[in-house]
Amino acid sequence: MAMSTLYEDIGGQPAVMAAVDLFYQRVLADSTLTPFFEHIPMQRLKGHQAAFLTQALNGPETYKGRSMREAHAGRGITDADFDRVAMHLVETLAELGVPATMIDQIVGRVGPLRPEIVEPSRSEERAA
Repeated sequence: MAMSTLYEDIGGQPAVMAAVDLFYQRVLADSTLTPFFEHIPMQRLKGHQAAFLTQALNGPETYKGRSMREAHAGRGITDADFDRVAMHLVETLAELGVPATMIDQIVGRVGPLRPEIVEPSRSEERAA
């Protein structure tokens, strides 16, 4: 018997799309994060996010967008910003009824991307 994937366990594409929509509602309502999304075509971004999340959950779609480093370069994203986005992801999944053990697994797949998304602070750059 084949093991199901996280993608299948959370409900497949309808669940991913619901999560992406709710996630961006939360993120865009956060005044700390809103400036990062000015002048960004949201429908396109949601499509990339859905494809990325699908791949991260072992779903059938392959993310074909830019690398995380390239997509986030020059935006000045800090560890605190990354943590706020992660908090919104966790709260989104919880609101949609995803069990805590699955949320932990999902966050465990997204968390390692921190070094590709967060830009080093000026002091970290000098130390390197």
